[in-house]
Amino acid sequence: MLEYVRAKQLLVDEMLNRSARRFPNKTAIVDDKRRMTYVTLLNRVNQVAGWFQSKGINKGEKVALLLYNSIEITECLLALGKIGAVAVPVNFRLQQLEFEYILQNSDAKMLIAHQDFVEIIGKMRVNLPLLEEVIIVDQQEAKHHSYFSYDDIFETAFIPSLEDLKDDDDFLIVYTSGTTGKPKGAVLTHKNVFMNSVNMCLECSLTKDEVQVISTPLFHIGGISALTMLMLVGGTSILLSKFDPEHLLQIFEKEKVTYSFMVPSMWNILLELPSFKNYNVTSIQKICCGAATTPLELKKKLMKYFPNSGVYDTFGHTEMAASTSTLKASDSILKTGSVGLPYSNVEIKVVDENMNDCAPGEVGEIVYRGPTTMKEYYKNPVATEEAVKGGWLHSGDLVKLDDEGYITVVDRKKDMIISGGENIYPKEIEEVLYTHPDILEAAVVGIPDEKWGETVKAYIVLRNGKSITAQQVIDYCTDKIARYKKPHYVEFLEELPRNGSGKILKTKLRDYNLKV
Repeated sequence: MLEYVRAKQLLVDEMLNRSARRFPNKTAIVDDKRRMTYVTLLNRVNQVAGWFQSKGINKGEKVALLLYNSIEITECLLALGKIGAVAVPVNFRLQQLEFEYILQNSDAKMLIAHQDFVEIIGKMRVNLPLLEEVIIVDQQEAKHHSYFSYDDIFETAFIPSLEDLKDDDDFLIVYTSGTTGKPKGAVLTHKNVFMNSVNMCLECSLTKDEVQVISTPLFHIGGISALTMLMLVGGTSILLSKFDPEHLLQIFEKEKVTYSFMVPSMWNILLELPSFKNYNVTSIQKICCGAATTPLELKKKLMKYFPNSGVYDTFGHTEMAASTSTLKASDSILKTGSVGLPYSNVEIKVVDENMNDCAPGEVGEIVYRGPTTMKEYYKNPVATEEAVKGGWLHSGDLVKLDDEGYITVVDRKKDMIISGGENIYPKEIEEVLYTHPDILEAAVVGIPDEKWGETVKAYIVLRNGKSITAQQVIDYCTDKIARYKKPHYVEFLEELPRNGSGKILKTKLRDYNLKV
């Protein structure tokens, strides 16, 4: 009877259950080492789910996943969802203090990590009193460090006990970079993720015949979205543990890939490969770009070099379980610069500071509501209330609509930088710079970059009598924050431009770069 009740809910593990019944012997997932059918994946997910319960991981409890794209992270996401526990995917590019904050803030009871992180886990374990157990994937060393090996989960049979789950129960906590220095954990429910998958399949016409490559990390909601959308319809997902353009082209040809999502900078790198012409990419039918606006010239190149494919531009937010709008291939050139129309299950408004609707062509903030809207920011009621004021989720993005309702992104209210698909918030870097004893003032902005779309530039005012080099500034940041966040350029100024109230004018700083 409980299975019947659960089947009526929009639960993420029901996607796997149904596809395993429909296509038991079809390839569901492929990683660097293995291929797995739907029925095999289901059996392994059930085993992992039962093992979690045997270790005291119950409904509502948090398990952090510090893993590369792999079958293991797929199994953990689905197994935790099956028993009503909550997965906390962690960005493996972060530094120790950033790891510690997320693990502690999320109340993670268990950590499952790749063996590459054994050393850093050892250093930070003393600072994580809530963390009870660490499980290591691909453990190649002797077990003298006392961590349990993921492979040992399968030595004894486990059968999960089904929980009475509702689709409004928590499924994920995905941490987003914070404009105030600390990341916020967006709590996403089963319904949020399920309905986003429905939206993606509907808008991009995805079917059981789809074969996709997922090179976007599965600590991103975009990667999880890609995984679940094909799980829903019974397609095949190929997981790449890292972005290697030559290997990706080999996969395109060998696996006859039909769909692939990447950020514009990754597509650009792919097209720049001298060996591109040596590969058969005619199987690709749908190219999806996201996280940054796709330049018109790049779209034209994609259409030229992938002759059987259409280009889709997606737009969204972690707090909306990934995607909120898509510019379909049929509109790709006609409406270039736009991120398309909102999804059928996503309601939008463009509003001014007083929540009044903006007229077509007028710039305002885009706000959302609907079944993919996050539940809350974890343990942060103040930020939650601010985000959903007026009954709509506030994105912080400034956009405008045309007369047909197509959305064009104008600016980011919070000065966010998107570099190679990664969200970077200047304030976090500025706070690091302000800890340097020789730096008096600092301001960070994003500047155009041919390879990554945007990159980080820091403007520095030194203390009187002090002298440091740009490289010393960069090295200082490298030791304290993730490498992709560090400044790539540093410029020293006598003073920072300010308005009458003393606020730093970042618009002028961006203009400085354009005039160089």
